Order: sequence, then C-alpha cells, then structure tokens
Amino acid sequence: MDISIIVPLYNEAQSLPELTAWIERVMQDFPHSYELLFIDDGSRDDSWAVIKQLSAKNPCIRAIRFRRNYGKSAALYCGFEAAKGGVVITMDADLQDNPDEIPELYRMIKEERYDVVSGWKKKRFDSKISKNIPSKIYNTAARCITGVKLHDMNSGLKAYRNKVVKSIEVYGEMHRYIPVLAKQAGFTKIGEKVVQHRARKYGVSKFGVSRFINGFLDLTSVVFVGKFGKNPMHIFGLIGSVVFLAGFALTGWLIYDKLHAQAQGLLFRPVTEQPLFYLALVTLITGVQLFLAGFIGELVTRNSSDRNKYLIDETL
Repeated sequence: MDISIIVPLYNEAQSLPELTAWIERVMQDFPHSYELLFIDDGSRDDSWAVIKQLSAKNPCIRAIRFRRNYGKSAALYCGFEAAKGGVVITMDADLQDNPDEIPELYRMIKEERYDVVSGWKKKRFDSKISKNIPSKIYNTAARCITGVKLHDMNSGLKAYRNKVVKSIEVYGEMHRYIPVLAKQAGFTKIGEKVVQHRARKYGVSKFGVSRFINGFLDLTSVVFVGKFGKNPMHIFGLIGSVVFLAGFALTGWLIYDKLHAQAQGLLFRPVTEQPLFYLALVTLITGVQLFLAGFIGELVTRNSSDRNKYLIDETL
C-alpha cells in the first residue's frame, strides 16, 4: 500500500460524497495504490450511513466509528494505528483542504525524504478577527517555544512517513502539535508546503474561542511532557529539593539568630512572631510536596497502560 489518506470527521455528512469523489479523481490520475480511512468521531448526523454507502462503491474505503465524540486526537490516533500506507496523509472532511495537494505531498515525502510535511494555508478564507489573527499569534508562540519552524502548526493537511505515525502517541488535544511530537521522537526533517485553502461549503465550523486558550495550555503541556513526561522526578524533584533547601537554610538562620541573641544576652523576638518563620515553614512544606509529586508522577508514568483506550462501536 502506497498511501493512506486519513479523514477524521464529526457531523460532515454533506461534505463526504463530494470529498470522496474528489479524492477518487485525484487518485485515478496518480499511479499509486491507496486506502481512504474515515474516522467517524461519534457523529450525530448521517455521516456513518453516508460512509457505508460510499464504501459499498469503493473498496479502497475503510472506516472506524466511535460510540461517542472523543476528539480529533483520538480519531487521528486510531487512524494512525490502522494506516497501512508507506505515506500517511491527513486532511479534514469539511472540504477546506484540497485533495489536489496529495501528489506533491507524497513526492516530498518519498523523493525529498521529509519525515513530516505540513500544509501552510498562506491565504485563508476565515474571519480575520476570530481566526486569522489569533492563529498567527498562536503559531508565532509555538515556533518560538518548540523550535519547529512551521507557519501553520494546526493545519489538518499533513503528510507523514509511516514510521513517524507509528512512533508517536497522540492523545488529549495534542493533534495540534504532531510535528513537535515527531521531532521529540527523533524525526527532525520537517517541511512545509503552501496549500490552497477553501471556504467551508457545508455545515458549521467546530471552531471556538476555547480552542486558542486550550492551544496555549497544550503547548505548555507538550513541551513539558516531551522533556519530563517519562521522568517527572527530574523537574519536580529538582524544584522541590531547591525549595526545601531554601526553607532549611531559613530555619537554620532563625535557630542561629535566636541562640546568638541568647548567648549575648540580647533581646530577641520569639521565633513564631517572626514573618521569616512562616516563610521557612511554607518553603519546607512546599519543597516536600513537590518532591512527593515527582515521586508519585514517576509511579503513575511507569504503570500507565490505558492512556489511549477508546470504545470503538463499529468497523468496516
């Protein structure tokens, strides 16, 4: 199998026939075998019925249906697990991604030896206030923090070498940062291609303001998890130890100050009446808590076995 095209979807019944026909036209002129994987993320409309009808006409179509809505990351994770193609291409089901980009994305992976190629929607047809400007701020922050120089980190149109998608773990809402996860897994040749963006033709956008808030929170998470996900003690233990030692030093100073004043026959304030005593107490307790958080984090990390379990209702 040369190409796996993964299409995660949620309530896109109107778009699916047109999208499928478009992909079929592109692949007819492209001499490579392919599979089209639809991942129905618990749609409440007729999406699954439409997929059944389409698969009856095209043997290249495979599909997975979730019992409920888990999110795009879960859909991509299951799609990556099921993909058989040497090159894996993802695109959204809303017709805003252009299937005509598939041959060039494939060529960049196979001939230019990229591990990941991300689509860059340089000219967008979204609202500037609600999507374009926040998207530019978000992508600028992501480039600076992660070191992955992509203009459109969240683009749904991407191409991957099969080994990449089999080596990374997408969970939560980490689908925004798959190139970052790939880099953390050792796949460093990440490219970008300017792609055509189209206005939404059917249905309504799943976009919300919370997407950007969550995006920045996830950015912090992916950087933290990439560095300390397997060894949380390295960060919590270090900070906890430093804070505890600071508290210990303050405590030592208080004891020394009191003993010195007593030895010299000087007046001194009771330890419990000094603000420094409470600061020392807080730092000692905080240091111990951080250290224990790192220790518990190590136990959880080493014993976690169900991070990516999703209830699949039906398969084709």
